[in-house]
Amino acid sequence: MARIHTCGSIEHRISRRSLLAGMLGGVGGSGLLHVAGLSRLIEPAMAAELAAQQKRALIFFLAGGVSQLESWDPKPGTDTGGPFLAIPTSVPGVHISELLPYTAQQMHRLSLVRSINTAEDDHGKGAVFMETGRRDSPAQRYPALGAVVSRMIAPAAGALPGYVHIQPGGGGVNKTDAAFLGPKFASVGVDNGKPPANLLRPGDLTPAADQQRNDIRRKLNQRFTARRRSADTEAYSYSYDQALQLMERADVFDISKESPQDQERYGSHDFGRHCLLARRLLEQGLTCVKVTHTNYDTHSENFDFHIEQLGEFDRPFATLIDDLAQRGLLDSTLVIVMSEFGRTPHINHLMGRDHWSRAWSVALAGCGIQKGAVIGKTNENGTAVADREIDARHLFHTYLRALGVDSTANYPGVNRPIPIGDPAGSAIAELLA
Repeated sequence: MARIHTCGSIEHRISRRSLLAGMLGGVGGSGLLHVAGLSRLIEPAMAAELAAQQKRALIFFLAGGVSQLESWDPKPGTDTGGPFLAIPTSVPGVHISELLPYTAQQMHRLSLVRSINTAEDDHGKGAVFMETGRRDSPAQRYPALGAVVSRMIAPAAGALPGYVHIQPGGGGVNKTDAAFLGPKFASVGVDNGKPPANLLRPGDLTPAADQQRNDIRRKLNQRFTARRRSADTEAYSYSYDQALQLMERADVFDISKESPQDQERYGSHDFGRHCLLARRLLEQGLTCVKVTHTNYDTHSENFDFHIEQLGEFDRPFATLIDDLAQRGLLDSTLVIVMSEFGRTPHINHLMGRDHWSRAWSVALAGCGIQKGAVIGKTNENGTAVADREIDARHLFHTYLRALGVDSTANYPGVNRPIPIGDPAGSAIAELLA
């Protein structure tokens, strides 16, 4: 009989292994038709300067809410600490959970924020706050971090999308996570490491016939737009052109081209393959990659599930951090490990931890981030923030500042002034390099 440990929210009733998959459509065909041709909105000077710096972002989203007490902020020997020890890391005096032994060896390349209070215990609203830096509101939707990174620092033209989301159980274009920035900057979902859908030319269609079809399409588009030019028609044309370019780069999604040794180091399970694919995409020039690892909503059997989940997470994540450093990419790649919230310090009657947003942690590394830093702290048993309280608004500003984006400026190309980061927040200065 399957173990049920989640809260039963709509996100988990759909599938605990595909938190957002229901929102996604196919990349091929109608999915790509919505990719907007908005390159004219890029401010050339800003885009050129940031692109020359070759900055990129890698976001790990531990969906369901990883326990800070079993990961970044252990409290052994207290009434809330649970059974696991705190182990020393490569930074003297900094300890993390014994469930992350490989990550502990990379701590000199990481930093921790241990004093987050987002005051939002709902899965969906917590995820929105953490990913957009603004609280969920029906009055205004804001773009997720990956879409903002794609908009602000991805090259204006290129075969690869600016933002790819690697996740179990869902692929296609997420038409909502870019909000008013438009579908061009939305995430392209990669289902379990497979290339985007409909990326390969059908076997019964010759390259010559395909070229002829596209030549006809371009001529018809040019005739139409000469009389009735609009953003929609530009988006339609752009989507086909981008699809054609992406077809020429289909191999970037094929991790079988990585060495057998690397495939073994990362592991044959989904998350290991996803981390190796993330490395491959970043090396191939993609600007923002998000990797979702699920099943952290541990309302029961919290300790058993964290042994399983963090056991799967630890080695591939540490391997990827080390590889990025060894290949000279870490200093230009912002790495973020986040959830929608943490878990309750107190253990419930099912040996689980419930939703807890009042005192939890995230980890960061790489571009623009201090190495080996620990920002803020919780009290002795982790029930409250004791120093340097931080919320998602501060984190959002910090991420963008680390990438060289002025988070206090307005979004370029939007028909009314909208600040990139919530004006009520500001960057965590002591975390920035």
